[in-house]
Amino acid sequence: MNAEFLIIIFLILLGFSMAFFFFHRYYKSQLEKELKRAQKSEQLKSAFLANISHALRTPLNAILGYSNLILDEKDENLHPTQVKEMASQINKNSQQLLNFIKQLLELSNFEGNMPTFTQIEVNLAELMASYRREALNLTKPDVSVRLRSDLSPHCKATIDTNSMHQLMMHLLTEAAKHTSQGDIAINYSSDRNGLKVTISYFGNGQAELITDDIYSFLQKEDALTVANDNSPLGLAICKAIIDAMGGELDMDMESGRKTVITFWFPCLMRDKHKNI
Repeated sequence: MNAEFLIIIFLILLGFSMAFFFFHRYYKSQLEKELKRAQKSEQLKSAFLANISHALRTPLNAILGYSNLILDEKDENLHPTQVKEMASQINKNSQQLLNFIKQLLELSNFEGNMPTFTQIEVNLAELMASYRREALNLTKPDVSVRLRSDLSPHCKATIDTNSMHQLMMHLLTEAAKHTSQGDIAINYSSDRNGLKVTISYFGNGQAELITDDIYSFLQKEDALTVANDNSPLGLAICKAIIDAMGGELDMDMESGRKTVITFWFPCLMRDKHKNI
């Protein structure tokens, strides 16, 4: 009897020990994730402050300089065409600043915090068709946008439409920017209990910018100029969104300068087959 009692006590203690071990490991991993998020948030804040003193200074000085010239009523030699040109430069620099800051805020929303996703069920074919229509407004005259899928047109997917829109439009903007002729192909399917989307086009994409250290890039003095000429912030935002969704993002350059962007994330889908 005593031996049985001791065995029971031993098993109870062993059970408590194992439970404590697994709980400890779980909360330790959660703490490490939170620490990484905090570090990313601090890095992004530092990068933003660095840009305030470097990259943002140039367009701000241009805006102030041109606007001061226009406001200087004593300068009678200022021709109307010069005023128009300076106003154009002010507008251009303002748009660059607005776009750069908007993307920084988007990135900080996903990199520095625990994003909250509002999942709703939508018709996937209709949603993808809306992205195609938006992409057509971004492309050059000789470029078409094709949409393909082996899923039923009645397929429903439960996703966060705001994050999905951010993701798709950043990638389609990247595709439109680097495609001068031919097609931009969007293919979506069900894969590994999730949604897989592939965007392919013949153009010189920026695959290396996905793996670059975005924080080091942001602290460069020419970060704003490079960000407006290319898409490092947009691609970094896409990667941050996919990471937050627990998915994967890949971008490959194939022979003939073909770029293929593929992303996947877990997604609840129904009515996937075309015979339904």
